[in-house]
Amino acid sequence: MAGALLALLALLWGSQVLKAFDYSSSWKGQQQMYKLDIGWPKIPEYFTGQTFCVAVDSLHGLVYVGQRGDNVPKVLVFSEEGYFLYSWNNTVEMPHGIFVLNTATDSSVWITDVGTGKYGHTVKQYSPSGKLMQILGTPDYKEIWLTGTNGTGIGQFKIPHSVTVDPFGRVWVADRDNKRIQVFDKVTGEWLGSWSSCFSEDGPYSVRFTADYKYLIVAQLNINRLAILAAPPVGSIGDCVMVNTVQLADETKPHLVDVDMKSGAVYVAEIGAQQVQKYVPLS
Repeated sequence: MAGALLALLALLWGSQVLKAFDYSSSWKGQQQMYKLDIGWPKIPEYFTGQTFCVAVDSLHGLVYVGQRGDNVPKVLVFSEEGYFLYSWNNTVEMPHGIFVLNTATDSSVWITDVGTGKYGHTVKQYSPSGKLMQILGTPDYKEIWLTGTNGTGIGQFKIPHSVTVDPFGRVWVADRDNKRIQVFDKVTGEWLGSWSSCFSEDGPYSVRFTADYKYLIVAQLNINRLAILAAPPVGSIGDCVMVNTVQLADETKPHLVDVDMKSGAVYVAEIGAQQVQKYVPLS
């Protein structure tokens, strides 16, 4: 299932219109890069479960939050200003990851569901209003196909937890329990390298590019931190360089993040604090 999810998300990200990449060495000596938007959301009490994932529809200015718990709405939808709009609950059991795919005319919401019931252990596509469009996989844990095997070697994984694609067609995978990010060619699957030096304290749980593609935002759950890494240009990925960090409060446990590709705002789903927080760039 993990391999199928990686392939799906790589395909989805690869279909996006990717911005030009302007890489420089200006990361040196960076001061604070983000500040917390204390007014988002307007009413935090709408978070009634464990907030596992967040996704931004930059085209329509919407923010989707997936949460777990008994008798709680599984998907909450907010405006980018922080106003609660609506929620849905049908056919979602235990959301683990969420992603919004924009086309020229529409958008769809993709959810990985790790529940064990009728609708569990699948990847599902929804309309923005919550209508189930299609289901990938089967609830009886049938393996459709698999890329990579369990292990510590090149191209192997121990809980591949998040994936994203850059403008050069490189797939960046948060290989969580191996405490590294591995990079592959989107078309051929060729292994291009890995980063581990930035993750001696804790593995990467989530990886997303900033709106200008200069940096990667990486969530580290166990140390309650967002790491900001310098993104390399085309060619060798080089060594991992940690430009800056955003230290969150104890026990917030940032699980997954997403970035508004218009405003550059970073949204963080925190399962410990049971909330989603918004950080806005300072420049």
